[in-house]
Amino acid sequence: MTAAFSAVGIVTADMGASLAFYRRIGMDIPAEADTQPHVEAELPGGLRILWDTVETVRSFAPDWQPAPGGGLALAFACDGAEEVDRLYDDLTAAGYAGRCKPWNAAWGQRYAVVCDPDGHWVDLFAPLE
Repeated sequence: MTAAFSAVGIVTADMGASLAFYRRIGMDIPAEADTQPHVEAELPGGLRILWDTVETVRSFAPDWQPAPGGGLALAFACDGAEEVDRLYDDLTAAGYAGRCKPWNAAWGQRYAVVCDPDGHWVDLFAPLE
């Protein structure tokens, strides 16, 4: 048997704040999830994003600490270059940190980077037309 990639996990200091960010991107996450210690959302194609509070992780790994330097980045495909710009503007106007303003990347995509409430990089991209 071979292991199959199934999910990306995010450890968050504030579940409600993290979920609010991902809802702004367009993820369908019920409001009652804001107070849960563990939340899962399925993406198109069956991949899942899992959120756990720091307290939840420390309940089974008491010495858990965030990885030095982070390294986690999630990437979200947008409907077009204009959507990358609109979503970046919406998120930064709502107070989320913009890391890289939208630009036309050499690899043929409109690209931008914002940070979620825990500082994880979130890439927004679409093919250039």
